[in-house]
Amino acid sequence: MHPDGTPADSDVRVNRIVHVLIGHPPVLLDAAIKTSALFVTAAILFRFTERRTLAEFAPFDWIAAVAAGAIVGRAATASDTSWLEATVALVCLLATHAVLARLRLIPALCQFIDPPLMVLISDGKVNLRNLRRCGLTARDLEAVLRQHGHPNADRVHLAIFEAKGAISVLPTGTVPAAATGCRSP
Repeated sequence: MHPDGTPADSDVRVNRIVHVLIGHPPVLLDAAIKTSALFVTAAILFRFTERRTLAEFAPFDWIAAVAAGAIVGRAATASDTSWLEATVALVCLLATHAVLARLRLIPALCQFIDPPLMVLISDGKVNLRNLRRCGLTARDLEAVLRQHGHPNADRVHLAIFEAKGAISVLPTGTVPAAATGCRSP
């Protein structure tokens, strides 16, 4: 401390470091309360939405999940965002997601929401154009075939890049079930 009562530069630096690392205790308590409330709110809201496993996530499902995480994460520590504002944002996000999920039931709209199915192998022949369109390499496809017990494409009736990003492999001699959902143009 200087003789005139002002803090020394070293005191200011130490106080700044303590503030950056620890913050202001009442604000910490506010963040803890708001984070807990937002987590419980999100858990309750997700409880009443459609159940979909991670493996079944379509692109719009991933967007909703990431956006919900961003809302909870941002609002939990933002002093300018209340619990109610974050809850309204979560409710609007989940309502929009539910509407999109229902719109997927209309074939004309499904094409715009879900990516089309892509045939990667048909009767042992690899479709290189569709492989490129899916952002896959021949090595990627070969790895998937090995995971399904096929050393190569020769004995594969169909390999389909599904709308949700998985690759279904049907060996020669199988009859595929009728396709459901959107059909590719």
